Amino acid sequence: MESELHSIGELARASGLGVGTLRYYDGAEVLTPAWVDPQTGYRWYRPGQLADARLLARLRRVGLPLAAVRAVLAAAPGSGEARRVLDAHLRRLEDGLADARRELSLIHTMIEQREQPMTTAPAELRLTVPAEGLAAALDAVRFAVCGDPGLPSLAGVLFEPDGPVLRLVATDRYRMALAEVPAASQDPAGRPVAGTVVPTALVDALRALLGAGAPEVALTLGAGLVRAEAGAHRIEGAALDFDYPDHRAVTRLEPEHRIALSAAELRAAVAAGATRTLPSGPGGADCAVTVLTLTGDGRLAVADDPAPEGYRLAVNRDFLLDALDAGQSGEPRESGQPGQLLLELGGPIAPLAVRTPGRAGTFSVLMPVRLPESA
Repeated sequence: MESELHSIGELARASGLGVGTLRYYDGAEVLTPAWVDPQTGYRWYRPGQLADARLLARLRRVGLPLAAVRAVLAAAPGSGEARRVLDAHLRRLEDGLADARRELSLIHTMIEQREQPMTTAPAELRLTVPAEGLAAALDAVRFAVCGDPGLPSLAGVLFEPDGPVLRLVATDRYRMALAEVPAASQDPAGRPVAGTVVPTALVDALRALLGAGAPEVALTLGAGLVRAEAGAHRIEGAALDFDYPDHRAVTRLEPEHRIALSAAELRAAVAAGATRTLPSGPGGADCAVTVLTLTGDGRLAVADDPAPEGYRLAVNRDFLLDALDAGQSGEPRESGQPGQLLLELGGPIAPLAVRTPGRAGTFSVLMPVRLPESA
């Protein structure tokens, strides 16, 4: 019998797997010897098992989990099961690579900030901004403010002076909204100023103040305080003493598709379209998920359930509706058609950006929802 079989040493040399590795896969019932000598315990393998051993060596190199390795080796010829397992593993690797790229982007930013510290900012900065523009900017970001009491650092809006504009940023980790409004600084030196996180209650009070009819509002930021003056009205309060997440790490987008479409038509399609319930809401709660897909002629559509093969991007349905509504807030744009939106789509694990033509600095970013492999 031994003359017709390969010894474990021969199989190790021919396949590139170590003898210890072959013993491990025997114990895991992945590659079981054809015969084990009852006297010595020595393992012997059939000639046909050499192909399995070589395949196993390749599967190890790409990090396929043990259960998946077992499924590939046990798959019936022509069933397509082995290919499905490998495709699912490739998607996991791509997801992990995308996550690593996002983390490394943030790490690079943190290193740059440490190596090039910001010039000391003035204790306070006074800005004059148009009341109507600030109201529209607040309306465009307020929906994304975090309401989770366990994340107090996100319970507000970042007010970030940046040259001739004031940038507003809000996020709850699942989505992010940004808006810009022209701002005239009263700091003659034009020194860089760190952002100020304005708490939610003060944000809402400021939005109410902007409806008082004054054309402009004077903002004072810094020294841990926020003050707003519009006509005879004035409000002030303490800023949040937290570091806000770096929005640039999230908004460095590399879209594969840019699609202009009617906001009203898309909103109606999303509101009436198929959804699936997944545990992808805040805190892992169940939420309704909309799957967006591309038709053969490149149009965006809401996928039926189950979604077709091909491009699929899943997002929280309520978050998408909020973003569509926020993208239409404010006065008609100077350029672009009112009621139009521009959607930027990357891969199925890349964020979705919802932009309004004519308002380059105002847009929302939604984190994708990972679909089950069977979806």
